[in-house]
Amino acid sequence: MTGQMKNRSVDTIGVVGAGSWGTALADVLSSKGYRCYLWGHRREHIDALLRDQENKKYLPGAHFNSNLVPTADIGKVVKESQILVMVVPCQMYRSVFKKILRHVSQNMVVVSASKGIENDSLCTMTQVMEEEIQQSDGLKTLELSVLSGPSFAREVADGVPTAVTIGAKDIDLALWLQKIFVTETFRVYAANDVIGLELSAAFKNIIALATGICDGLGYGLNTRAALITRGLAEITRIGTHLGADPMTFSGLSGMGDLILTCTGDLSRNRSVGIELGKGKSLDEILHNMHMVAEGVKTTLSAYKLAKLHNVDMPILEQVYKILYCNKDSSSGVKDLLQRELKIE
Repeated sequence: MTGQMKNRSVDTIGVVGAGSWGTALADVLSSKGYRCYLWGHRREHIDALLRDQENKKYLPGAHFNSNLVPTADIGKVVKESQILVMVVPCQMYRSVFKKILRHVSQNMVVVSASKGIENDSLCTMTQVMEEEIQQSDGLKTLELSVLSGPSFAREVADGVPTAVTIGAKDIDLALWLQKIFVTETFRVYAANDVIGLELSAAFKNIIALATGICDGLGYGLNTRAALITRGLAEITRIGTHLGADPMTFSGLSGMGDLILTCTGDLSRNRSVGIELGKGKSLDEILHNMHMVAEGVKTTLSAYKLAKLHNVDMPILEQVYKILYCNKDSSSGVKDLLQRELKIE
């Protein structure tokens, strides 16, 4: 595999998903000289990108260079790209990937940069892709990987120094992709714990919701620190139960992304939590958002997953009850504090 990866050439990369994160990654890759397609499913949105040469709706101010080509033609993206970067909302991921499979005619690498768990199947995004590949005609040759880590799209587009991790079951693939993505300000580490990277990326959004709820209630930094620390313990507990390397959760995709998402003002999940803590309803909050907070729907999947495997996740349980059972936010925090005392 090592020799094959070294000899493989890349000139075109397709980024599937024209939101803020997809646009930021397309900017990173196109700035390195790769021709980079940025695909979106809404024709009017793509027309606006072509006209404005920036994504005014999701990432204003990040002007496109000549290598970045917006398009609504998924077939063209798949047929001309050697690498696909998937950056679509997790609950839409399977339907978009099915469309992609219909156009695959060559060996391709697919990088999942979406963070969440599918509601119906309880699958991570690489598991979704594996299922769909198996159900296809059996002739599809796709190598799967995942990109994760503490990375707000706005800061990546602005060239703020950022470090992330690319993981693949075949470490040679991860090492090859590492060189594709790395820039002077976008540092990339390689790993082979795919499930650990995906689970930590998904579950940290739920802890960010909890942190935001406490911020909205007016609690202080002590509370935030406790939630981040105990949240990491919950993520590690479910992750290791499902076969992940425990060391992954102390890395960029684990502790790194958890800190960023729980404390950063650019965090959509924390912002949703703040509004919940202030007493707004979930429907009202989501109605006023034009970007997806993955943690809201992932909470449903995570709650089912924890129950299925009988893993104790008290923070997750309270977030679930606040989001989906109309539980009062302050009551959720009170119930967390009054749980049976434990040994850490």
